Amino acid sequence: MTTTPSPDAQGTPSTAVLLVNLGTPDAPTAPAVRRYLAEFLHDHRVVALTRWIWCPLLHFIILPLRGPKVAAKYAQIWMEGGSPLAVHTRDLAAAVQARMPELRVDWAMRYGQPSMAATVEALRRDGVRRLLVLPLYPQYSTTTTASVEDVAGRIARDAGPALQVQTVREYHVDPVWVAAVADSIRAHWATHGQADRLLCSFHGIPQRLAKAGDPYPQHCEAGFAAIVDALGLPRERAVMTYQSRFGREPWLQPYTDDTLQALAREGVKTVDVVCPGFAVDCLETLEEISVENAHLFREAGGEALRYIPCLNASDAHADALAALARRHLQAQEGLA
Repeated sequence: MTTTPSPDAQGTPSTAVLLVNLGTPDAPTAPAVRRYLAEFLHDHRVVALTRWIWCPLLHFIILPLRGPKVAAKYAQIWMEGGSPLAVHTRDLAAAVQARMPELRVDWAMRYGQPSMAATVEALRRDGVRRLLVLPLYPQYSTTTTASVEDVAGRIARDAGPALQVQTVREYHVDPVWVAAVADSIRAHWATHGQADRLLCSFHGIPQRLAKAGDPYPQHCEAGFAAIVDALGLPRERAVMTYQSRFGREPWLQPYTDDTLQALAREGVKTVDVVCPGFAVDCLETLEEISVENAHLFREAGGEALRYIPCLNASDAHADALAALARRHLQAQEGLA
């Protein structure tokens, strides 16, 4: 069964799928990075500190110090069409649209531009009355998916009965998505051979959030197990870690950087690194993993860290997301 929405009088599809990614600065400059980080780090889902403590710390210490440093990192990976995250997200939306010609597919960012609110408003002007929000986070977390749900909920309340909104919460063990990740790893191996270890690195979150009930680590573990099983790889050849910690409090462990250095000291010479928590390549994969962590691995005695790109706008990724969106839309129709 294929979902076929009723068009409006002009033949415009009344159903849309909105791919939502985290966000990115508009330019690899300190002012642009400060603007982006200010919006991102103001979200209570990301930083839960009391505002009167956090805001002065953020605006007078963190942003002035981190803005230029982060901008320099973005400059290393910036593409002709913009930041990699924006370019790949846009291209992925176009690829999903090609697979779902019967409805609209668009894209937005939770932080930065294009914003969710502005994108949805444009869709509504075009006659969209039913919206499926698909956050590009395979694993649910209160720090990511829940924040998208917050905005989607506000949009739905403001629109009232004129717009039906639903959100995909997670797809960390979706068989088509798992197969796409596993096939990307196999393709890398077909060209480069297998390294001594496969390391799956996920973005970390503070341990206190997991202790408070955030299901994110369980989703990462389940997704990791599904990918390794799909590959038929012995578990002792695969390692799961968490990256991108920020601040002084403990985050989910084991840490990616510490693990890579430990593997090198143990005599592991080559490691393949894949980041299944990231739908498309971005600063955390192209700079943090491919540059910073590759350097740490070599400094500790390793020979080569081979980064396996995210699924990006690949056919397999677009196929997986289109199938996922169709299932959710059809399930909602069945409940109507």
